Amino acid sequence: MTSPISPNPPSFRDPYGVGPVGTWLAPILAVIGLVLVGVITFNLLNGDVPFGLGGGNAPGDGGPGRTATPSNLVVVPEGAEFDGSIVYAKDGNVWIQTRDEARQLTDSGHDAMPTWSTDGASVYFIRTTRSEGQWPVKGRVEGYALDVPSLMRVRADGGAAPESIKDGGITDGTNVYAFWIRQPALSPDGRTMAIISDAPNPDARTPVLQLLDLATGTITDPQLDTDGVLGHQDPAWSPDGKFLLYVRNDRDGQRGAPVIMRYEVATGAAIALTSGGYLYPAYSPDGRYVTATRTSALGTDVVILDGTTGEELTRVTNDGASWAPAWSPAANSIAYLHLDGQTVDLRLAPLEGTAPTWTVGETINMTEVSGLEPASRPGWFIPADQLPARSAPTAAPASDGPASPSVAPS
Repeated sequence: MTSPISPNPPSFRDPYGVGPVGTWLAPILAVIGLVLVGVITFNLLNGDVPFGLGGGNAPGDGGPGRTATPSNLVVVPEGAEFDGSIVYAKDGNVWIQTRDEARQLTDSGHDAMPTWSTDGASVYFIRTTRSEGQWPVKGRVEGYALDVPSLMRVRADGGAAPESIKDGGITDGTNVYAFWIRQPALSPDGRTMAIISDAPNPDARTPVLQLLDLATGTITDPQLDTDGVLGHQDPAWSPDGKFLLYVRNDRDGQRGAPVIMRYEVATGAAIALTSGGYLYPAYSPDGRYVTATRTSALGTDVVILDGTTGEELTRVTNDGASWAPAWSPAANSIAYLHLDGQTVDLRLAPLEGTAPTWTVGETINMTEVSGLEPASRPGWFIPADQLPARSAPTAAPASDGPASPSVAPS
């Protein structure tokens, strides 16, 4: 079992410590599935990238003809207007974009994976703090450099300093250790944060889907199946809070085959929504559909799936360089991250017509040459009084067995 500390500690973005050193173009190319899922889907695409973004503070190279902007600047082009606010990360800091401007919300240089509170008044995120510790391994106590994660909360208006909600540090006598807290996803009632964690004892488990009670600080493990040490990633709640989607990292030989699972909170049952090759699920506002990242030999693209069967309904992108979609609360568009050269920016795809036979409109560039954090999916919030009227949210019903998508990734 690989722990979050070692004599040569992996970075916050590479918990298994197996990621290659190189350009941060690697995670997008690696997602084609030609390497083990334990390397690509957990370490690379889902937040623990080995290339110094997301909690780091290097702006990075924008590639030929595209030099990324400085760490304290996000370029918002003309025409990048939209309803509500979108939160994302850049160079280890949290940013909020509203219509035609972006403002920096935190400045630690070690923040990533932001997500909105249910009322839009606050933003939760993960902050890592460098520390020193020691822990017994094979009967011998060794010293370690630690990246200790904490779940943080900050007011969206920036009117107060961020506060720590849950710290990943572990103390046992004179020994100091840490467990992972990653990818926070807040339940619709605002009481429970779904996280990816190996708490309480990283020596005994891999990072999996767990539930953090925000009132008590208690972490509960629903004991969902894993494929060995590959673990889980990408939690996402249904609008009514009855279901949680997550990705069970899997493999097909030497090729990654991550599967989107649907967990029913009340019964504890989990079934496969898709075949292998899907990541980053997010429910539509009415709970009937799921947008996700589809991996293939050509790269990664954003798609829309049926929320009950997992059938692929609409291909939102076809460029092989798009991932981490977020559905507009108004249900009329999808924001996602996009790689151009070696620069990650935010894009928006309008959905025209009616579900499920949408037509994807012309893509809107929401940022340009801004070098966003590739492992932190964007989050979208629109106040309730600005949303169009629609029927009450519904979620996909439970099933007695795995869904059988009619379209599988190549």
